[in-house]
Amino acid sequence: AIRRQRQMCIRDRYRHIQRQFGPVYDENSKILILGSFPSVKSREVNFFYGHPQNRFWPLMARVLGCAVPQSIEEKKAMLLSNGVALWDVLDSCDIAGSSDSSILNAVPVDIALILRAADIRRIYCNGTAAYELFIKHLAPVCGMTPVKLPSTSPANAAWSVERLLGEWSQCGEVLRNGE
Repeated sequence: AIRRQRQMCIRDRYRHIQRQFGPVYDENSKILILGSFPSVKSREVNFFYGHPQNRFWPLMARVLGCAVPQSIEEKKAMLLSNGVALWDVLDSCDIAGSSDSSILNAVPVDIALILRAADIRRIYCNGTAAYELFIKHLAPVCGMTPVKLPSTSPANAAWSVERLLGEWSQCGEVLRNGE
């Protein structure tokens, strides 16, 4: 009875969420970075990596040799001026809060939208959940194998910013070397 009650409580927290903002890309994008699905904070601010403790924006600024962008327009400009496209693997899902492990009924994005418009040379997934969702839903459609990078989420506290930078720096190398 307790187990059933716990399952019902968890089920009550689930909501079906449809993404509310689109990808960042243009014809000059060379790499594509994919998250899993926007967090509660990102949905509130209507843009990627909206949680103030998420290390994505400071990390990408270091990878790209830029100042840390503050506004959504500055974030878009930093990505686009450096050949970076950004999106998520999922277009909609049932999710409890921001928990990737709670995702059910996943519907992937139409990744062909970006792949048709830009010469994407490498796809990176921000964390294990994004990687596994990509392999399940998008790899069969696009025929590309992504690189799994450690998550920039504050939940991934085992990874310091310096350690993350060591892994994420390969994004900058691909952009500089034109691989």
